[in-house]
Amino acid sequence: MQARNPSRETAFSPLSGYMMLLVTFGFLAAGIAAVAWGAAEDEPAVALIVIPCALGFFLSLPGYFVVEPNMGRALVLFGKYRGTVRTTGFWWTNPFTSKKSISLRAHNLNGDKLKVNDLLGNPIEIAVVVVWQVQDTAQALFDVEQFEHFVSVQSESALRMVASRHPYDDGQAGDVLTTLRGSSDVVAQELQAELSTRLTLAGIEVLEARLSHLAYAPEIAAAMLQRQQASAIIAARKLIVEGAVGMVEMALEKLSEKQTVVLDDERRATLTGNLLVVLCGQSNAQPVLNTGSLYN
Repeated sequence: MQARNPSRETAFSPLSGYMMLLVTFGFLAAGIAAVAWGAAEDEPAVALIVIPCALGFFLSLPGYFVVEPNMGRALVLFGKYRGTVRTTGFWWTNPFTSKKSISLRAHNLNGDKLKVNDLLGNPIEIAVVVVWQVQDTAQALFDVEQFEHFVSVQSESALRMVASRHPYDDGQAGDVLTTLRGSSDVVAQELQAELSTRLTLAGIEVLEARLSHLAYAPEIAAAMLQRQQASAIIAARKLIVEGAVGMVEMALEKLSEKQTVVLDDERRATLTGNLLVVLCGQSNAQPVLNTGSLYN
């Protein structure tokens, strides 16, 4: 395979357009004066002056160009890259030079929603927003075909790769700590690093990359919602039980300290069970009056 020789941007210093205007209008003035002199003197040799002046005037006109703020002009003469002009102003160069305009401003790429699989194979919908700008104009113009389309394709590819490395939510993969939903900053840094590696070929600098959309695919959204609800219920019940156990322990300690009731093991177990039922039950407890003895 033939090795690539990446292009490198070089600065080019063109001539001032205002100075060259004097030359251009000098050709025009000389031609007009020659025509007037030829008409007055009836001198046929005036064509030897008019023709060069006319050629000089018309050939100098294509050499003028303007560079706007945060814009650049890559100059190519007969297929050879001469350099890039980044300095704003009115300039002039060889009229046979091709002047390719390229934006140096920050661009926003609002990616489309993609259906990809996360680390566990669950189908999800995901989208990304990328802020980028051209860093090397020579690489952007000459090393890739349509660098804006190149950024779009590579952003989609990088997003698919990063999404496949992480599960959607916490608790789904024990050996993976970062998730797409819970570790947005880490995922954004990883996505930016992946994009920077891919877009270096095109001379593109990635300023920021973040997820703009993240959701389960419609075919599994209902099932995953039930799973999340079940996890929330389990976590809530666990918290309730831990609190109830602590309250029962405190109640038994207070009763023992004040010797309000002397409880043997069987009464203690019965009281503990009743208190746990009252504290952990979802409905209000219904009191029952016991007129007998626990042992009758």
